[in-house]
Amino acid sequence: MASYDFQKIEKKWQEYWQKEQSFKAQVNTSKPKFYALDMFPYPSGAGLHVGHPLGYIASDIVCRFKRTKGFNVLHPMGFDAFGLPAEQYAIQTGQHPAVTTEENINRYKDQLKNIGFSFDWSKEVQTCDPSYYKWTQWIFIQLFNSWYDYDSNKARDIENLVAIFEQSGNASVNAACDEDVVNFTANEWQAFNETQQQGILLKYRLTYLSETTVNWCPDMGTVLSNDEVKDGFSERGGFPVVRKKMSQWSMRITAYAERLLEGLDTIEWPDPLKEMQRNWIGKSIGAEMTLNIDGHDDTITVFTTRIDTVYGLTFMVLAPELDIIKKITTAEQRDEVETYIETAKNKSERDRMTHVKKVSGVFTGAYAIHPFSGEKLPIWAADYVLAGYGTGAVMAVPGGDQRDYDFAKHFDLSILPIYEGMDISEEANPTKEGKIINKGMLEGLTFQEATDRAISFLEEKGIGSKKINFRIRDAIFARQRYWGEPVPIYFKDGTPYPVADEDLPIVLPEIDKYLPTADGDPPLARADNFTYTPKGSTEAYSLELSTMPGWAGSSWYWYRYMDASNDNAFVSDEAKDYWKDVDLYIGGTEHATGHLLYSRFWNKFLCDKGFAKEEEPFKKLVNQGMIQGRSSLAYRINGTNKYVSFSLKDEYDTTKIHVDVSLVENDVLDIEAFKKWRPDLKDAEFILEDERFICGNEVEKMSKRLYNVVNPDDIVSKYGADTLRMYEMFLGPLEQFKPWNTHGIDGVFKFLRKFWRLFHNESDDFVVSNDTPTKEEQKIIHRTIKKVEEDINNLSLNTSVSTLMIAVNELTALKCNKREVLEKLVIALSPFAPHTSEELWEQLGHSGGVSLAKYPDFNESYLTESTHEYPISINGKVRAKIAFAIDKPKDEIEAEVLSHDLVKKWTDGKPPKKIIIVPKRIINVVV
Repeated sequence: MASYDFQKIEKKWQEYWQKEQSFKAQVNTSKPKFYALDMFPYPSGAGLHVGHPLGYIASDIVCRFKRTKGFNVLHPMGFDAFGLPAEQYAIQTGQHPAVTTEENINRYKDQLKNIGFSFDWSKEVQTCDPSYYKWTQWIFIQLFNSWYDYDSNKARDIENLVAIFEQSGNASVNAACDEDVVNFTANEWQAFNETQQQGILLKYRLTYLSETTVNWCPDMGTVLSNDEVKDGFSERGGFPVVRKKMSQWSMRITAYAERLLEGLDTIEWPDPLKEMQRNWIGKSIGAEMTLNIDGHDDTITVFTTRIDTVYGLTFMVLAPELDIIKKITTAEQRDEVETYIETAKNKSERDRMTHVKKVSGVFTGAYAIHPFSGEKLPIWAADYVLAGYGTGAVMAVPGGDQRDYDFAKHFDLSILPIYEGMDISEEANPTKEGKIINKGMLEGLTFQEATDRAISFLEEKGIGSKKINFRIRDAIFARQRYWGEPVPIYFKDGTPYPVADEDLPIVLPEIDKYLPTADGDPPLARADNFTYTPKGSTEAYSLELSTMPGWAGSSWYWYRYMDASNDNAFVSDEAKDYWKDVDLYIGGTEHATGHLLYSRFWNKFLCDKGFAKEEEPFKKLVNQGMIQGRSSLAYRINGTNKYVSFSLKDEYDTTKIHVDVSLVENDVLDIEAFKKWRPDLKDAEFILEDERFICGNEVEKMSKRLYNVVNPDDIVSKYGADTLRMYEMFLGPLEQFKPWNTHGIDGVFKFLRKFWRLFHNESDDFVVSNDTPTKEEQKIIHRTIKKVEEDINNLSLNTSVSTLMIAVNELTALKCNKREVLEKLVIALSPFAPHTSEELWEQLGHSGGVSLAKYPDFNESYLTESTHEYPISINGKVRAKIAFAIDKPKDEIEAEVLSHDLVKKWTDGKPPKKIIIVPKRIINVVV
C-alpha cells in the first residue's frame, strides 16, 4: 500500500490494535508506571461532537509518547452510565433505560475507536453494570460501618466505637456526629435495647439517615441537586421544585473538610480549580455565641468570623427553615411569618444565594437579648440566611456588613457604628434611637486583639467560645429514581442494616413503570418482592427504595480500571500497589465542586481503611478548554422568504437565522441543499455576491439548537482520524477555549500527505535510502526531537504540531529521504498521527508496531554551532556577511574583516577608527 489512502490505513491499524490488544496494560514491576485518565463520558443519545475528543486526544498523545519512553501505560475508558436523561426517556417511551444506554454506549465506542485512541478496552467499565456497582454498594457499606475519630484523624470501624461505648460511654469520644447526640455512660449504653443502640450509632456513621431539607420535584417524583434546579424549576423539563424535609441518606463529607483543604497543597491542579474547592469547603475561624430570647426559655446560637463587631449588633436574622421560628413568633405576626416561610421554602439555596440583593424578610415579633449590653434585638426571618451554613442564625451588624446594611435600610432598622469614631453618615444612620455600646472597650486594639478580647468575654460569661466552621455540608446521597444504584440497606423494625457482602450486588428489579407510585413512593416500590432475607433468618425485610445519586459510581472508578475483572475485590493488592494513583487526569472545570470533591473524599476514606495506597487520587489534573461552535448565519429579508448574502445584508432589513453547518463549506452556502433542509425553505430566493451566497458566522457554544454541531465521524470520513487529531491540537493551547473552524483543517491534511511523500517518489514507490544524513538534516531532526519531547511534557501540544510541520517542510526542501532521519521523525510524529506512523514504520521494515519503538535520544552536538555568520556594518550600514569559527580570537576576526574585498571597497582602504564585535550578533566598523 504505497499511496496515502488514509481510510484503508486507519482501518488496517485499528483492526491490528484490537486484534493484538496492543494497549492492554498489566502489572509489570520491571517498568515505571504511568496512569492517564479521562473523565469518562455520560453516553447521551446525541453522540460525540468534535469538542468532546479534545481532552482524549491530548491524553492519548501523552500516553503514546510515554510508551516510547519506556513506561508501562494504563489508559482506560468507560461510561458514567446511570443518569436522569435515560430515565426520563424511559418514562416517556416505556423502554428500559438499559436498552437506550447500551445503544448510546455502542455508538460512543464506535466513534472513539474511529479516532484511534490507545485505550485499553479490556478494562472498560460501565457504572450501570451490576458487576461494577456491586463494588459501589460495597463501598457504601464500608462507609456505613465506619465513624470518624478526630483524635486519630481518620475513619475507624464502627465496632471500635461500640467497644468504647461498652467500656466508657461516649463522653470522651471526639467524633464527627449529629449535633443532637447526648452523653451516656457505659452502663446506660448496655441498658439500651438494639433499636436504641442502632439509633445512636446512626448518629456517628459516615453514611446515615436524617431529616434533611431537599429540592423536591413533585412532577418528576424525585429529589434534585442544587445544580439541577434553576429559579425554582427543574433544569430538565422545567417542572416546579419545592424545598421539603425528607428522611434522606447523607454522607459525612464534613468530617474530612480539613483534610480536603490540606490535600489541595499536595497536588498539581490548576489554581482556579483549587480555589473553587477551597471556597466550597469554606473554612472560617471565628466564635460561637448564644443569645437568650426575651420571654422564652429557647436560645439562639450564632457563628461569626467577626465577633469584634458584636458592638454594632442591632437585630437578628434567622433562616426561614428553623423550627424555633414557630415557637417564638407572636400571634400578631404569625400569618405574615407563615406566608413568608411558605414562599421561601420553594426557593433553592442557589437562588437564595444568587439573589441576595432582592431584600425580603419578616419580623417574628420576638426579641433577643444582646449578651453584652442587655438591649432587646428584633428577630427577623429572611431567606438570605441559609439553615445549613453555621447555625442558620446571623447576628446582623449593618454598620459593617453590606447585606445587613441593605436589610436594615429596607426595613428602617437601627444602624450603629462598629467602633467609636467611625464615620457613619446621616443617610446611613436611621433616626432610630440607639447608643454606641462599645465605648472604650476596644479602643486602640488591633483586629486580632479585639477578637480575642470579645471571645474572652464570651467565655467568662459562659455564652460562647472560639469555633472553626466550614461552609461545606454533608452530601445528600439518595434520589427517588429508578435508574441508579440500589442502596444496599434493609430495614428491620424501621432500623437500617447493611446487606451482607456476599449477597451483593442488590440488582435493580424489573418494574412496570419508571414513575413513583400513587402513594408517592420511589419507583422501586413498584417492584414485586423487593426484599432481603438475611442469612439465618426466615423473614424478608424491605430494602431501601431510593437509589444512589449520579456521583456515586464516578467517585471511585479509577480503581476499578486497575483491576476491572476482579470479582473478589474492588481492586487487588497487586494492582493498587503498582498503579497507586492517577498521574494525569484530564477533564472539565464543571466538576470542580461535585465529582472531584466527592472523589477526593471517598479516596481519603478508602485510604483510611487500608483499601487505597494514596490519599489523593489524581496527582496532576488539567482542565481542557472548550471547542466552541462556529455558527453559520443566513440573513432573511423581513416579511419575505428571500435571503441576502453576508456583504449585502446591511442594505436590507434582515433577521439572521442559524444554518446547519453541514450545508456550508468555507462560508459558502449550498443553496440546493439549503432549500431541501426544511419545507419552508423550498421556495426560498437568494441575493448573491459574486454568484455565491456567503454566510456570516458567530462563535457560540456547540449545540444542536444552533445547528453548529460538527460530527467527528464526518471529519474522519473526509480527512482521516490523524488529521482530526492533529487539527484539534493545532487549534490552540489545550487549556484555552477556541472556536472550531474547518478553514484550517485542509492545511493539516496537506501536511500529512507531504510527510508521506518524504518516503515515496512520484510513482508512490517507497524510496528511503541508507545514506548518511547531512549536518543540516541532523540539525533539523534533533531540534525536532528535543522540542516535541519538551512540548509533550509541558502539554504544549499545539506547538508540537507546529514543530513537526516545520521539520517536514525543511526536510522536503532538502529532498531528504534518509532512513536515519525519517525513522526518528516517524516516532516523534506517532503520538499525534498514529495510523500514518504505524504504516510507515512497517514500510521501514519494523514489526510489532511503532508504539514499541524507543523515542530517539537527543544529541546536543548537532545543535551546537561551530561557526556564526556575522553581518558586517560599515558606518551603520550592513555591507557584507562573513562566517567565523565560534572560538576564533578577536584579533584574527578583525584582521580577516579588514582584508575582505567588500570591506576594503566601502572603507576606501582607510584605517578604521574602531571595530566593535558583538559576539554572535554583529561586527561594526567605524571609519
